Amino acid sequence: MNFVLDASVTMAWLLEDAKPADRAYAARVLESLKQAGVSAEVPVTWALEVANVIARGESLELISEAQSEAFLEMLVSAPISEDHATFSTALNDTLQLARRYRLSSYDASYLELALRGAWPIASLDVDLNRAALKAGVSRYAR
Repeated sequence: MNFVLDASVTMAWLLEDAKPADRAYAARVLESLKQAGVSAEVPVTWALEVANVIARGESLELISEAQSEAFLEMLVSAPISEDHATFSTALNDTLQLARRYRLSSYDASYLELALRGAWPIASLDVDLNRAALKAGVSRYAR
């Protein structure tokens, strides 16, 4: 089973600032990635979002570089695949979704990928989850 993984869920695996219910959801998503046949799809911007949050967390001394490195090793070993078509859809389909649902282009790239792949989406972002529901994309639940 494939699903689209938003950076908000990914970063909840590292940072402890999410609400308890969100942390529990993120933990379930992570556990599901350990099951055979389950993999996450991400737009190419996902890595930049993750790197940005890590750099910011380190600069604010919320996490250490050692914690970040261990987290990155875990991500590299997880079944997460980047979608190379993100670039080619950015100025048309993704932009249209951003306009229609009043999303950032980054968030719209997750929605576009979910729609194109007919996959559910794992996100903690309220606006993205609302837009996904309106667009007919289900929330990943495993």
